[in-house]
Amino acid sequence: MTEVKQLAQEAKTASQALGLSTTSEKNEALQAMAREVINREKDILAANDKDVAAGKQKGLSDYLLDRLRLSPERLQSMSKGLQALMELPDPLAVEPETWTRQDGLVIENRRVPLGVIAMVYEARPNVTVDAAGLCLKAGNAALLRGSSSAVHSNEALVGAMKAGLKARGLPETLVQLVNPENRDTVRELGQMRGLVDVIIPRGGAGLIQTVLEQSSVPVIETGIGNCHVYIEASAKKEMAISIAVDAKTDRPSVCNAAETILVDEQWATANGSALIEALLAEGVAIRGDENIQRLHDDVKQASEEDWATEYLAPVVALGTVPDTEAAIAHVRQFGTTHSEAIVTENEDKARAFQNQIDASSIYHNASTRFTDGAEFGFGAEIGISTQKLHARGPLGLGALTTNKYVISGHGHVKGGTAQ
Repeated sequence: MTEVKQLAQEAKTASQALGLSTTSEKNEALQAMAREVINREKDILAANDKDVAAGKQKGLSDYLLDRLRLSPERLQSMSKGLQALMELPDPLAVEPETWTRQDGLVIENRRVPLGVIAMVYEARPNVTVDAAGLCLKAGNAALLRGSSSAVHSNEALVGAMKAGLKARGLPETLVQLVNPENRDTVRELGQMRGLVDVIIPRGGAGLIQTVLEQSSVPVIETGIGNCHVYIEASAKKEMAISIAVDAKTDRPSVCNAAETILVDEQWATANGSALIEALLAEGVAIRGDENIQRLHDDVKQASEEDWATEYLAPVVALGTVPDTEAAIAHVRQFGTTHSEAIVTENEDKARAFQNQIDASSIYHNASTRFTDGAEFGFGAEIGISTQKLHARGPLGLGALTTNKYVISGHGHVKGGTAQ
């Protein structure tokens, strides 16, 4: 038996035990996990220092190093995130939908956990804590396969959470760390149908595609965000620039950051230079089409590849379109069905854009940066789903459950009458 299969079997057994726990017991475990993350701050930060030092030696970019680096403040945020889950409604405690047939057969539709959730993700150790907490609250066991760049940090964080689970009498195997040093573990997890109920990749396009291609386990696809902001001809200058700059620069390394800004040709003639200056002032490198290049010497020529690139960095593709129909066509060609925005004072144009674009979240006069579980009022999320089956958009607690029907009769048989 391989190490991964052993972990999966232990997680399956633990998830079945968790199914007997009450909301109060799960909340007490979350509180204990949050406490242990703080209690072990010194050890966790020392482990993180090893990962950051190794990352520097490997030449990781400043943005990746920032995502990797932990601090007392970030540990406090992780701990508070676990505590915040305690305040959220238990998705399994929702009153089941119940109805009675004319013959007296009672049908009940209950929310139940998915079971064992495998997370495959990159760099960010905060995902380790977020995923474990969300899975636990929704009644699931978590198999966590982070990246090798965060191996020491993740080991320390999982050790803290296991201690919290043990303190509250729950199986430590509800949270398991899968060895990231072995590349085959991703493929193995994807082939554990029957032990692993769903696998969620969270990271770049390459990681997600690898999981999709190698998995027989159902996959919830998350995260690839080639997001657009389209500035229509009637858009107010100040509002449009503010939204575009925020969508690009608030946090360039996250999946809901804008990667392409499309500008109506008429608007670009009047206000394009101001938009370019605002982006450059924030340290954004601009790849533009010919119309944009003519407005500023610091704009580099955009290639066809630029329109399809998720930069996750302070780089943006900036192009012009003649009208809303052309903007819609561009987004349909290059978008990844994550988050798209239109800035306009024309309600008909806004409705046309929102109705004709296929994406999990579509904005009118607002930044794409709001595609987030907390911002949507879900309290927390495990990722942003860009697919259509099971769940779409921010994956809150409810998305980590499924349903089952519980039927009660009085001797009912299909071929006759009740006894």
